[in-house]
Amino acid sequence: MNFFAKAPGSRPRVACEIAPQGVVAARAEDAATGVLTAIGQGTLQGGAVIPGLRPGNLVDRVAVIAALRKALEQIGLRPNSRGADISLIIPDGACRVLLLDFESLPGKAAEAVPLIRFRLKKLVPFDSDSAALSYQIMSQSRQMVRVLAVTIPRDVLDEYETAVREAGYEPGAVLPSTLSALAATDASTISLVVNISPLSITTAIAREGILMLHRTVDLQAEPSGLSVVEQMEAEAAAAAADTHDLAMLPLVSVEETEAEWAAQEPLPEHGRNPYAQPAEPAPVSNSPYVQPEVLSEWSSELHNAILNAPTSIAVREGVELAPTAAELTHHIHAGEPLPSAEYALEVAQAVNVAAAYFEDTLAEAPSTVLCAGSLSANQLQRVLEAEGVAETNGLRVRDLIDAEHVAVESTSSRMSRSLLAAVAGAVRA
Repeated sequence: MNFFAKAPGSRPRVACEIAPQGVVAARAEDAATGVLTAIGQGTLQGGAVIPGLRPGNLVDRVAVIAALRKALEQIGLRPNSRGADISLIIPDGACRVLLLDFESLPGKAAEAVPLIRFRLKKLVPFDSDSAALSYQIMSQSRQMVRVLAVTIPRDVLDEYETAVREAGYEPGAVLPSTLSALAATDASTISLVVNISPLSITTAIAREGILMLHRTVDLQAEPSGLSVVEQMEAEAAAAAADTHDLAMLPLVSVEETEAEWAAQEPLPEHGRNPYAQPAEPAPVSNSPYVQPEVLSEWSSELHNAILNAPTSIAVREGVELAPTAAELTHHIHAGEPLPSAEYALEVAQAVNVAAAYFEDTLAEAPSTVLCAGSLSANQLQRVLEAEGVAETNGLRVRDLIDAEHVAVESTSSRMSRSLLAAVAGAVRA
């Protein structure tokens, strides 16, 4: 196991990330530029990967192995072939990343590692003596040595590495997701990175290549996997399902009861003949938004998102529906849903804490958030705007990697660039 490359450019030029949202693989022919020339993806069902510090991270091991093989074969790396070494990226939740300060530290690793393990005894909830450990000196002065330490229970690491080997590949290096993504940032600037998965969020701050903050928080809320229209349909289906428990009235024949209805004089408030032809539907208005009566069943968060969305409608059975999911996320491609309100709140709170730490430590407010993981930059921007974090802190979100980091040949994947951040960092020199 090697968390950090021993020499610049010594890591494999192929990287693969195992995450709760799926498996992503990428190749870079030129280590200096790190431009991704091939991209592959293997999808996973929710719950197939649940990162943690105990064995059992790969809940559906067979599916993970199949996704690994599929993603890596898409970029031209055949299993059990020469040169099948990869940089393996694991979830932040499966390891611990810590910044440790020492008054001094021996130069030899054989002497430094026992001191670091001793410090970790009270900081990690597993046996630090038997855990896999890698470290790197971040900064050093006469008074203090700051060390970046990455540790993971040995059996958890074995679980990920064994899955890669069973897929037909060899993990030449192992990297936590956010540390890998940080390698794709501009080392000459200050970066505030937010790496989001369906189960956790990691915020990190790096100044001129030196890590200053690395904080991973488990998310309690479930992210919504539905677009706005799909969520409305799901709620309607759930409401319909509730009626299954009600006692059903016996069916009657229209012909047998029509004469009885005709003989009765209806009361004023119940004057409609139930067998009459239905009235013509009311004309659809020209409003670009959902009708208020339709919105009454929706949450206020969805309502506000729709009212603030770009002007566009979808008409279904004569009723105006909400703008599409793509329009609700600033014209990003369809299929990227808005997260649930509870999930969005937890994400916004984590970003807000990181922004406050940034300002307290560096005496200046951050202006840009670099986005990695399962939410796109557009989605995260809308989350921060909805929760008031973007307006309060003046934050603007952009993808951690730019379009020029992805070769033209590989853009047909339609994969969000935020999903590529970790693999883009892993393949750089």
